[in-house]
Amino acid sequence: MSKKIIANFYLIMPIDNFFDNTFVAFCDISGFKVMMKNAKAAEKALDFFYSISYETLIETQNLVNKVEGLFVSDSGILFIRSNTSDKLEHLNSLLKTVQIINKRLLEQDLMLTTSISYGALNYQGKLEFSGIEKNSIYGNAYLNAFLDNERGTPRIQPGQCRIIKSNLPDEIDEISLQNKEPRIKSTNKHYYFFWMVDAVEEIEGFESKYLDSYQLKYAGMLKALKSNLV
Repeated sequence: MSKKIIANFYLIMPIDNFFDNTFVAFCDISGFKVMMKNAKAAEKALDFFYSISYETLIETQNLVNKVEGLFVSDSGILFIRSNTSDKLEHLNSLLKTVQIINKRLLEQDLMLTTSISYGALNYQGKLEFSGIEKNSIYGNAYLNAFLDNERGTPRIQPGQCRIIKSNLPDEIDEISLQNKEPRIKSTNKHYYFFWMVDAVEEIEGFESKYLDSYQLKYAGMLKALKSNLV
């Protein structure tokens, strides 16, 4: 697959052209394909996704590390635009924004999966032709975040936010990242950000509850299958 994958997105606010290395978060609404069976439910989910994301991004516009975003259907791309060189602070600003969006969507019974990557991002806005206006985005940061969300291993689960370890700036490692944001857990390929807890001590309890929910789901499937056995 070519690394120059280009995607066309809808904007929820004007974005200036961008070409630089940055952190990119690819977000996706969990279970949206099922929601599409009910047009009203799908439309309502998208309305919440767009409006909550817009409100959250507006709140960062006057900050040093500004988070910008563009969206198509049930997916969104968030990235950092900053004039400072502190990459750890850039990532922390993006994580805070991801947390706010996730918490606000959770109030509407919506969950996201979020993959974060670092690398080159090229955004070109307002490429206009007769009857057509499109906005194009490409670069390895977008591509890696997208692929991790869609087919990364282990498969990302509803509500999870994780940072791809490969290609991170040299100044970002497990110790520096956890000093800035303690709710980080390291695995072989990723750093997982536990936005849904208030303190690192709560991670273990949350993971236990999350595992229990999956066990209950499969127990329900077994019950349904066995109910038709003669």
